[in-house]
Amino acid sequence: MKSGSLKTHSGGNPNTHMADEEAPELMTVKETAEYLRIPLPTVYYLVQRGQLPAIQIGGRWRIKRSLLDRDILKTDEGGQPTVLVVDDDPSLQTLFKQFLKKAGFGRIVVGTGAEALSYAEKQKFDLVFLDLKLPDIPGDELYTKLKKIYPDLPIVIITGYPDSEILTKILSSGPVTVIQKPIEYEKLNRAVKILGHKGADAA
Repeated sequence: MKSGSLKTHSGGNPNTHMADEEAPELMTVKETAEYLRIPLPTVYYLVQRGQLPAIQIGGRWRIKRSLLDRDILKTDEGGQPTVLVVDDDPSLQTLFKQFLKKAGFGRIVVGTGAEALSYAEKQKFDLVFLDLKLPDIPGDELYTKLKKIYPDLPIVIITGYPDSEILTKILSSGPVTVIQKPIEYEKLNRAVKILGHKGADAA
């Protein structure tokens, strides 16, 4: 047990004392989500990937606020989120590539469910954009398989048919973010911001 490391404090940053009254040094996952203004599943995901300064105490995660204050900007600038796009429409693939490049995201764009699963088995993604109409696997089936590999993986559904049976099946398993076609930059921006990322606002 590295109990000694739990005692270290914020290390000479004069601004941290003001924040001490607002947030404890060791925050719960819920407190961290509120502190960073990002969704709870995203915090769990970042903790499990080692991207947040967390320690486990009695089976529960605690996030060190002083390290968070010091490191979060670095993560924002240097830790490039990686996005998987699953869509077989060449024009949409181009739009996604342009948008994600502008947003500073690492990106892998594929046109089939089989390719998506192959990549997902090799690496973790921060976000997935999933078109429901694919040439090889029904969208709801691929959604279920991806969630089985990474239960906390944020998946944004792309569809031109918001009343489709496939989408209804996905919605029955829990809340999900849906982008309706035609897809525009602003819709993509809104989706990535809801999920806690910076987006691609013009400088």
